[in-house]
Amino acid sequence: MRFPFRRERRPKPPSQVTALDIDGSTLRVVQAGAGGRVTRVLAAPLDVPTDADRSDGAVLGAAVARALAGLGLQPGLVVMGVPRARVVLRTLILPAGENAGELAALVYFQAAKDLPFRMDEAVIDFQVCGLVPSTSPPESVAEPGAAVIPVTPAEASPPRFEVLVAAVKSGEIEFHQRLATAAGFKLAGLGLLPVANARCIEVCQPDDGPDASALVTLRADEVGIDVVAGRSLRFSRGATLRPGTDPAASAGAAVIEVVRSLHAYSGNGAHPAVARVLVAGATGQEAELLALLAARLESPCALFEPAVAFGLPPESAAIAAGSLGAIGLASAVGSNAGLPVDFLKPKRPPIQRDHRRLQIILGVAAALVLLGAVLGLRALLIQRRTAVLTAVTAELADADKKRPTYRRMVQQATVVDEWVKGSRDWLDHVAYLTSILPPSEELYITSLTISLQGGLRLAVQARSGETLARLEKQLRSAGYDIRPIAISPGADRFGYEFRSTVELTIPDRLKIDLHKVKPPARPLDDMSLEPAAYRRSGV
Repeated sequence: MRFPFRRERRPKPPSQVTALDIDGSTLRVVQAGAGGRVTRVLAAPLDVPTDADRSDGAVLGAAVARALAGLGLQPGLVVMGVPRARVVLRTLILPAGENAGELAALVYFQAAKDLPFRMDEAVIDFQVCGLVPSTSPPESVAEPGAAVIPVTPAEASPPRFEVLVAAVKSGEIEFHQRLATAAGFKLAGLGLLPVANARCIEVCQPDDGPDASALVTLRADEVGIDVVAGRSLRFSRGATLRPGTDPAASAGAAVIEVVRSLHAYSGNGAHPAVARVLVAGATGQEAELLALLAARLESPCALFEPAVAFGLPPESAAIAAGSLGAIGLASAVGSNAGLPVDFLKPKRPPIQRDHRRLQIILGVAAALVLLGAVLGLRALLIQRRTAVLTAVTAELADADKKRPTYRRMVQQATVVDEWVKGSRDWLDHVAYLTSILPPSEELYITSLTISLQGGLRLAVQARSGETLARLEKQLRSAGYDIRPIAISPGADRFGYEFRSTVELTIPDRLKIDLHKVKPPARPLDDMSLEPAAYRRSGV
């Protein structure tokens, strides 16, 4: 019976797998090929120092590596099993449910209440043993003449599953992983030895019918009692035996544990009765234990010989009898079904997804991502604009410092442009004015400036007002536009009694020809061309 529990997808069965079982101071090795066919059964002693800590996976892994090297093996994929003493087993009767997910959820819910340790420390796997047949209430005996009330199908008990639940602490998984790392191989699976023993019973006795078979396995320090019915493990119990005790006493203690376990199993009336008892092991006490059990039990007892069922050579019979767990592990991993119980890849309830909630979460996440992108773009643009603003502000501050220089340069450039646009030769006009102005004995120019509008401004000093009046007429006749002259008294030390400012505008039609005019003659006492004499005179 297969159910779609959430589990890692099982790859194609390997072409060869190696199963290892640590039985006291002996390492038991079983190799199986495709289809779970067992090919080799080996055993080697474990060289573990007496003072070594066997609970340390690294110490035990180093001993396993030495034992494998002594056998000349370099295993690829390795599977191991957890002994019964380290596992909590519970058999649960659970409603079938509508799907496998509900059954897995029920298993985990019930296991959380029954575990002797915390749920977060547990690794849980389970196996569905079978479907418990539904029962219907018996028909009531009706009195004579009374109506018979039929029993409807709804009144019958619903179908239920019998589930074997196995749980170990997570530290057990870490122990085997450290062991595999120290031994130098890859741990592909971690099963359960009682379930592996049930696999051997299934292969050796495929048609066991409705009855159950009890398998008693003797190991170096423990005895295991496993009851298999319907090709599934229905009951398992282990008991520790004191190592080094008398063989007879050890066999007697084992018989007591077997009888006690079978009585505990038979106390559950829902389980099928034990039809046979099989004894297996390689301790040398199996024959004595078989005789004692035959004397105490009513069921037939026999030695279990897996070498014959698995087609192994006769010389491997003794080793195979003590390697049931490893044989079952290798056979199950090599088959298509795989390990029924695997603590490395346990079955879990499927994740129940609320698609509406997922859509809402995805929508909110998309909106947040979009909002983050918009805010990021906004921050980037603001950063760029801030950088531009900072650069422009710096340029503006620098330009503000240079504003007077710029203004002066603009004014000068304007003057130059006006000069260029006017195409005027100012030196010609100055020379022309010196030729048409009255002689220096009557008038002289104290300053001459050129305005931005292209005009001339002359500051003159004259001996009389008639000279200034005559000056205005001479300039107009020469072609200049002149503003009326304002005459104001202002004597200087040379005897020129009047001053005035003459503003001239040069019309575009005015054309001057210096060849047609002649400057007045120089006075006899003119020393302007002799600066030294001019300075001596104190002028």
